[in-house]
Amino acid sequence: MIQNTKCECGHQNHVGSILCESCGKPLSDEGGNAPLEMRYDGVARRSQRANPGVLDRVWNFFSSVKIAVYLIAITLLGSILGTIYPQENTFLNIDPAVYYKETYGTIGYIYYLLGLSHTFESWWFITLLFMIGTSLVVCSLDRVLPLYRALSKQQIRKHLSFITRQKVAFTGPLPSAVQGEAGKQTPEAWMEQAAEVLRKQRYRVHTDGTALLAEKNRFSRWGPYINHIGLIIFLAAVLMRSIPGWHMDQHIAFPEGKLVKIPETPYYLKNEKFTLEFYKQEEMSEGFRSKGQDVPKVFETKAVLYKCKADCDDPAKEPVLEEVHRQDIVVNKPLDYKGFLAYQFDFKPSPTLISVKPTLKNKQTGETYGSFELPMNKPAESYTAGPYQLKLKAYFPEFALDAKGVPMTKSNEPKAPAFVFAISGPGLKPEGEPYMYFPRQVDKVNFRQDEINGALGAKLELSVGSMADVAISEYVSYLNIRVDRAMPYIWVGAAISMIGLIMGFYWHHRRIWLRIDDGQLALGAHTNKNWYGIRKEVAQLLTKTGIDIDPKTLERKVNGT
Repeated sequence: MIQNTKCECGHQNHVGSILCESCGKPLSDEGGNAPLEMRYDGVARRSQRANPGVLDRVWNFFSSVKIAVYLIAITLLGSILGTIYPQENTFLNIDPAVYYKETYGTIGYIYYLLGLSHTFESWWFITLLFMIGTSLVVCSLDRVLPLYRALSKQQIRKHLSFITRQKVAFTGPLPSAVQGEAGKQTPEAWMEQAAEVLRKQRYRVHTDGTALLAEKNRFSRWGPYINHIGLIIFLAAVLMRSIPGWHMDQHIAFPEGKLVKIPETPYYLKNEKFTLEFYKQEEMSEGFRSKGQDVPKVFETKAVLYKCKADCDDPAKEPVLEEVHRQDIVVNKPLDYKGFLAYQFDFKPSPTLISVKPTLKNKQTGETYGSFELPMNKPAESYTAGPYQLKLKAYFPEFALDAKGVPMTKSNEPKAPAFVFAISGPGLKPEGEPYMYFPRQVDKVNFRQDEINGALGAKLELSVGSMADVAISEYVSYLNIRVDRAMPYIWVGAAISMIGLIMGFYWHHRRIWLRIDDGQLALGAHTNKNWYGIRKEVAQLLTKTGIDIDPKTLERKVNGT
């Protein structure tokens, strides 16, 4: 590290600078006559501080390009491991613990135990992405600030050693006509002639007496940092997907006629009707006909999207919903509402009761008292059938008896629904009498509904008159629900990154320094890319300004040899 940062020109340089930030003179004798390090014009970076503290060590860690490469390599390795077997988020009604062991054997089970089955949602993968983003920020700041300091305040008259130790350099006498004698061209006039040649080569020229600085395409130096900004936005958008409500990619089952809440969103979606159409035999190829299997032609979900307006998170109250969108969903034509997407993914025949409309009647006289709508999902607390009141005391979606004979439910799916009412009205006790009702006829027989209800069952009957009073879900439609609010930012980041790449690839920052001292010309030139191009331009400059020497000698001198 350079400790003495005071240059003989009087400029006080930052600790760690290799060159004077004003005149460009090397601040040490290291390197001899070798070309100068011009990456940041010798300006020190923060990561080059002597005696770094704790924060400086953290800064140095993330500012290291080597560390960034290691982080990217580890992340790529993790991505490769995550694609060996399917990820859990692609499964539909599959137990991962069973799937990996049965499908891929012991190796698959180890893959599952190591957590590689959900690599891209794992804490370590997200941490790696965060560390790469941090490295991009620190690397950029550590380099762009010194570069800005070096380029924004460039001195026109550079130190002679700065010029002669450029990779492209030339020293020699001016043409004989440029000696300042009466009637002959002066060094200032030659310098103006050189400036005109450089302007025609699209350089921006600055002069200071017999010193000149020509520069073009400086903007290209910012290309890598613009690229970094784009990558930082891209990574930030990817990390924002972990924010609740910003990203979702789930497969959810929607039985016909059932309203289903979409997790982590204010939306509810109802599958009003699922339509399945198969290809006719004459429409199928011979291969399918020979197999004798039915091939779906169309499967369509008539979907209605609702948005919750009130009581959204109160389980004791029914949410207040507003219909916001209605669309028929078919394959490759998803429901699309303000970034909320629902793709048709799959279906399954699954006959399930949705609701029934039973009628209460007198079994002895045949008199009917009235009917009411009885849903299998969230039934009401009470119903009215003529002069009778039915209060719901218990509901068992899948009725069963435990080992002690106590009623229970095996699941929350209405596979064998059973309702226990307290019926009150004419001829019954004021507090009501218990009545157990099974909507399905097979359950009435299996669980002996009439025997359970006893005398009340001999007097009153609750039953459905016809299939017109039964609502059944024949199919379950599986939809792929996608929400990705980060995607616009991902595209913006990718576009900015591409702009930075184009700037860095197709334009080259070139600078030429000239100074004349006692009839001797010193020329130095630097570019960040395409050294052949700048050698050619320097050769043209010298030739057009009257320095007539052998091209081979000129080439050697231009090459600094």
